[in-house]
Amino acid sequence: MAVTDFAYQAFEDPKADESSPRARSVRDRMVPPMRGSELWGWLGPILVMIFGGVLRFVNLGHPKAVVFDETYYAKDAFSLVTWLVERVTIKDADKALLAGNTDIWEKCTGQTLDKCASYVVHPPLGKWMIGAGEWLFGMNPYGWRFAAAVVGTLSILVLARVARRMTRSTLLGCFAGLLLALDGLHFVLSRTALLDIFLMFWVLAAFACLVVDRDKTRQRLVEWYESAPLSPQGPSLGLRPWRIAAGVCLGAAMGVKWSGLAFAVAFAVMSLLWDLGARRAVGVRHPYAGVFSKDLPNGLLAFAAAPFVTYMATWTGWFATATGYGRNWDQATSSGPFYFVLDSARSWVKYQWQVFTFHNGLETSHPYMSDPWQWPLLLRPVAFYYQGVQNTCGVKDCSEAVLGVGTPVIWFGALLALVGLIAWYVATRDWRAGAVLLAYAMGWLPWFYFAIASNRTMFLFYAIPMVPFMVLAITLCAGLIIGPAGATAGMRRTVGAAAVGAFALLALINFWWLHPVLSGELLPYTEWKARMLFDKRWI
Repeated sequence: MAVTDFAYQAFEDPKADESSPRARSVRDRMVPPMRGSELWGWLGPILVMIFGGVLRFVNLGHPKAVVFDETYYAKDAFSLVTWLVERVTIKDADKALLAGNTDIWEKCTGQTLDKCASYVVHPPLGKWMIGAGEWLFGMNPYGWRFAAAVVGTLSILVLARVARRMTRSTLLGCFAGLLLALDGLHFVLSRTALLDIFLMFWVLAAFACLVVDRDKTRQRLVEWYESAPLSPQGPSLGLRPWRIAAGVCLGAAMGVKWSGLAFAVAFAVMSLLWDLGARRAVGVRHPYAGVFSKDLPNGLLAFAAAPFVTYMATWTGWFATATGYGRNWDQATSSGPFYFVLDSARSWVKYQWQVFTFHNGLETSHPYMSDPWQWPLLLRPVAFYYQGVQNTCGVKDCSEAVLGVGTPVIWFGALLALVGLIAWYVATRDWRAGAVLLAYAMGWLPWFYFAIASNRTMFLFYAIPMVPFMVLAITLCAGLIIGPAGATAGMRRTVGAAAVGAFALLALINFWWLHPVLSGELLPYTEWKARMLFDKRWI
């Protein structure tokens, strides 16, 4: 019997098979029951989320500055919630903005409309989300960072819950949430108005929806198996709202950054492979025909129609106004509604092509740019903010810094865990290992194309969609280290739990040590420099 048929047996009894007296029913094999209290299954992850949220929201408005690419996204976001499209700002807009002046956009009336349209190279959704915080709390650092802190905090809960579902362990779910809360790169991006934290959130949400859909699908197959005569292809599984929700999330990911497309394609293939495995596991004689005839139509709805509609919805402001870049509103409205639709679509496609060519040709050198192979090793983090001051921290030379870098204990531990996951998947074909490896690869490998084909400008924080899956890799390996429950497993589980607990403690200590240079805390220059792990590479 394959390990994939017993979806979670690596955490239970790896020697069980269908001929064993301990063999489980089809229901238990297909959808193993959750262990522990349902109340704690929610309460534990929520407590971990609150811990991570406190870290992210405390002093969120500091530094009171326009940090790194906030100079683009904070202003574009305010423009979107004010005029539905991005507009060009005046010179020295950052200084005016920090001085409390929000009248920094070019006046756009009459013949000047085209000149005031801002050419932007990312879809609008992430900026709309940033703008929601500005609408609630004003055009200030707290306002434009609020949404990032919200989704960063929520992602801790989502990861804890999906890890719990994948391992059937509330403790391991909380362990995963804690590691994400303690990751430095996740922490910094949760406190900065950049787009990447929103991309990470929607990718993780899509993955979580698909894991739930997997359980629900297998549950329906078991009910069919127990109550209906067997058929060669198996039953139709209905509308599958969780998979459609995943498609909406993937469309939202692409509505933040186009790099969400790689996840959309990979997750669609992964979900259909899960369907195939489920039909085989329940005993369907023609599982391939069942997938193509029963599951693929819903798959097209979930992974083609839903993402497309969601992505297009993020551009509503551009379609609804005359002032977006490349809009050609006068031409579109000149010959009736049918021509309006066609010409608007033509203008939109032309705009998308311009953006595509921009990204392919983006080769501007930057002091903090890095190649994808450097990201897992944290060789070149990004200095989001640095301010050298004197005589304000008890010594002459003082520093305030925000360094966009991951927590080394977590990132280097993830490298070992990913190698272990590769070996585990090769040996067992366990679906969890395969899913995590696939998601990690989609956040990393596509960037090698740009590294090889061009000298495209890339940064470490592009790796943030990989981070939840790095944490899941550590969590799955932690489950293997702790081992299965059993009468003879007491000492192993004790030692394994101690090792996993020690790793969590090291991650906490490592994060605590780095926290001053992740949050812009004022400290002596010597203490700032002591935290630069690779010295010149981190400076």
